[in-house]
Amino acid sequence: MLKEAVLRTGCLDAVTSVSGGGSLSPEVLAERLLLVIYAYGTNTGIKAVASGGHGHTEDELRYVRRRYLSAEAARAIAVQIANATFAARSTELWGQGSTAVASDSTHVRAYEQNVFTEWHSRYGGRGVFIYWHVEKKSLAIHSQLINCTASEVAAMIEGAMRHGTTMDVEANYTDSHGQSEIGFGITRLLNFDLLPRIKRISKVKLYRPVAGEPDAYPQLAPALTRPIRWELIAQQYDQMIKYATAIRTRTASTEAILRRFTRNASHPTYAAMLEVGRAQKTIFVARYLRLRDLQREIEEGLNVMESSNGANSVIAYGKGGEIVSNRRDEQEIFVLCLRIMQSALVYVNTLMLQDILGEPEWADLLTPADRRGLTPLFWSHVRPYGEVNLNMDARLKLAAVTVPGPRASADVEDGTAARR
Repeated sequence: MLKEAVLRTGCLDAVTSVSGGGSLSPEVLAERLLLVIYAYGTNTGIKAVASGGHGHTEDELRYVRRRYLSAEAARAIAVQIANATFAARSTELWGQGSTAVASDSTHVRAYEQNVFTEWHSRYGGRGVFIYWHVEKKSLAIHSQLINCTASEVAAMIEGAMRHGTTMDVEANYTDSHGQSEIGFGITRLLNFDLLPRIKRISKVKLYRPVAGEPDAYPQLAPALTRPIRWELIAQQYDQMIKYATAIRTRTASTEAILRRFTRNASHPTYAAMLEVGRAQKTIFVARYLRLRDLQREIEEGLNVMESSNGANSVIAYGKGGEIVSNRRDEQEIFVLCLRIMQSALVYVNTLMLQDILGEPEWADLLTPADRRGLTPLFWSHVRPYGEVNLNMDARLKLAAVTVPGPRASADVEDGTAARR
């Protein structure tokens, strides 16, 4: 599946040598890159993959990893596969493109001997966090490696703003970590909706819209608290826009801005952002309680996120799913290659479903409920274990699709497409 996605999308064009040149032919480089991505994405390691029937040695694969597969290159490969999936989707089967993503973190264990491994009290073990952004049709559009002490709100905002795909993110579903007031404030300034699943909603307080009207909402009196300080928002409006623009233009990261405000919680701009967040959270809670469709929508998005985590545990089966290396760059390559593997799985499954369900006899059998239940994220037909063999001439018989990029395959139905 990884090979098919690579050959159809031409995503390896994004890989260039970090030293400014290279003597490997495109065919050999493509084969070795596939093996290296597979080694990292499955967490089995280069040594195990090098023992397969493909004719490439361990030293050759390690050379390609050091010289060619940087974090930027791996990220570009994942983005190009995601864009190709968006372009290949049939609107008749999958509906119109979504503008919402679900995001959550996954705790990945690491060997205790690693000196950089952190202990996480909630999960009760050592490891790191991978923060994922997955759109509603189960395609991962962004992943990032974060520390156990890092802000998940900052990671959510960074992923929604920096995913790099053609998708236009207008809403973000999160678990309970997304219900922070500063998260609501920053996302409102950045012009996309934060849609968290709120636990203990009976304890949430609603802020009054204006002062001087204590009896305005008598039936909501137990849940109401003080009014929003609109004058503070007006005073700090220019400064808030400055920080939001810095995040949007990558002048500063969300993590850096939040850390600065955390050290100085009395900062007037931070206080104004909190007021914006309180107003936005009050509006959201009112919508959340009133609209059952919104509750179902958020729950559906978070269920997709949980399914994505299940797929990752199947793909990255090597070493019991634990990270061995304590080098930050190696851990990041593992995260990105895992994302590439999952994106390739979703891409090929999308094409397979479209080939099968595009036949006339299926047209009248699928009900709207059936179409809502369709997902390209399944792996019961995949054999994750065994010897790694690589034959670049063997192809899956799938219908041709038009994909972006200069090296899209021209002849794929009979399996005779040229090698890269």
